[in-house]
Amino acid sequence: MNKFIITSESVTEGHPDKVCDLVSDSILDEYLKKDSNSRVAIESMISNNLLLLAGEVTSKAKVDVEKVAIDTIKEIGYSNDESGFDVDKAIVITNIDEQSKDIAMGVNREKICAGDQGLVFGYATRESNSYLPLSCELSHKLAKRLSVVRKEGIVDGLFPDGKSQVSIVYENNKPSYVKSIVLAAHHKESKDIATLRYELIKEVIFKEIDNSLLKKDTSIHINATGKFTIGGPRADVGLTGRKIIVDTYGGLGRHGGGAYSGKDPSKADRSASYMARYVAKNVVAANLCDRCEVQLAYVIGKENPESIYINTFGTEKYDLKKIYDVVNSVFDFSIDSIIKNLRLQRPIYKKTAAYGHFGREESEFTWEKIDKKDEIKNLIG
Repeated sequence: MNKFIITSESVTEGHPDKVCDLVSDSILDEYLKKDSNSRVAIESMISNNLLLLAGEVTSKAKVDVEKVAIDTIKEIGYSNDESGFDVDKAIVITNIDEQSKDIAMGVNREKICAGDQGLVFGYATRESNSYLPLSCELSHKLAKRLSVVRKEGIVDGLFPDGKSQVSIVYENNKPSYVKSIVLAAHHKESKDIATLRYELIKEVIFKEIDNSLLKKDTSIHINATGKFTIGGPRADVGLTGRKIIVDTYGGLGRHGGGAYSGKDPSKADRSASYMARYVAKNVVAANLCDRCEVQLAYVIGKENPESIYINTFGTEKYDLKKIYDVVNSVFDFSIDSIIKNLRLQRPIYKKTAAYGHFGREESEFTWEKIDKKDEIKNLIG
């Protein structure tokens, strides 16, 4: 089709699922601060006044996981009943055991090997400055701005829970304009909905969406049911790893199914996904193609991938075999090398838990660098 619509969504750090991602990654970071070789797989669940922390950890570090979780939730803004969760009144249950020795003997070798079997995808496109699909990039910007206006008091009467959604019209396979924008913002009962809609259009949408992308038929929906006064964990159970499309490419790139948050980098779900993005982004930045998707697959206890697949969606500017040859020459796909080259044994993961693991400019996001672009260009000739 010459004309079609693509939609992506994002959520704020106060969305119950993202609360759990943040808690899990905050606990992971605390272990890595004290022992960079920690093996961590932490899952969280939050609902009403209950917080459950479960998983497997093998580490020399001692971490008060309950305190880390409570401090993280307070930082998000859930500190009273009206907000949707009073963390000081919560029942906290922990059920954390050691990593299986059967897994450990396959992973903890001279060189770190994959902690599980699995397939992962990385994706990059030239349609935005972040090399993300435009709908995904804009959804994250809106969700992050929604959090900023709450925290800085630019819009009063808001609570941490919120969501965004952006639909983009594509013409001849290129983004043309924004068809619709959706915002959902948890607010106080006393907040006038008309005032809230005006403020969010002015302080969120117009601050993040370029006017050139808006047309007369662009529709805007803010709290479409009329109000959003019951939110947070009181309205919806949160679970770690339930926003995997928000975390990645907004639905345009494929997904292997494994979540990232709460997992140390020996888990290929996380480290190999970052590597696949790193490769795809550098390939597009080197102008070998306009879109690139990389699939990697691993076997537990093995160092190197079982398969590497590159899809350029017909946008390649060189022979695909040559692209494969260049990629295999430039990049080392062994788990141990991925961890070392991307510096993944640092406490960097709390920042990844909200507003996407990709398309970020912070220094911690080493997989977003395009430092292999020139080498790729030289090798491709």
